[in-house]
Amino acid sequence: MPEQPSSQGVKPEDHSVARRAEAELKRKIQTLELQRERVLSERTASPHRRSALETALKSIEYELEQLGWSVKL
Repeated sequence: MPEQPSSQGVKPEDHSVARRAEAELKRKIQTLELQRERVLSERTASPHRRSALETALKSIEYELEQLGWSVKL
């Protein structure tokens, strides 16, 4: 007996792959959000350290933007 296609023509394996990809994306965003929060919470009097933190923050926010993230106020 031939296999019946699902109502939308999508195989169950495709749903599983999509769920895994979505979960991985959420994990990446969560990790970057935590890194961003840590950088924002740093206090320093050193101008060199402050510059490094600003650079790190820009890098993290760029990566987040590439993943479709926006600032949550």
